[in-house]
Amino acid sequence: MAQERPACALEPELVQRLLLSCREAKKSAYCPYSHFPVGAALLTRDGRIFSGCNIENVCYPMGVCAERTAIQKAISEGHREFRAIAISSDLQDDFISPCGACRQVMRESRCWQTREGG
Repeated sequence: MAQERPACALEPELVQRLLLSCREAKKSAYCPYSHFPVGAALLTRDGRIFSGCNIENVCYPMGVCAERTAIQKAISEGHREFRAIAISSDLQDDFISPCGACRQVMRESRCWQTREGG
């Protein structure tokens, strides 16, 4: 018996598109100080994907994370409702998660779709 996917789950094709987009974005990362490239891909409610990479600066607070780059690109182009975000790094055996600043941006925007149609 096939297991039914929750209503808010992403279709496998969308997951693959997100993963490919965040890996591609990672290739553009500018990280001469940490040597830790990160890419992110953000899926809007209407199916568009915005990608972003981390961009470092010698003045640490001036740098921006991949997640915030993708979110700010989407918002600056009028998108306010998001379904998912994928994040990629070069780590092989561990997952990474958004930093506190990125979590704050995600939380403050309050535009994450939490259920189908919602």
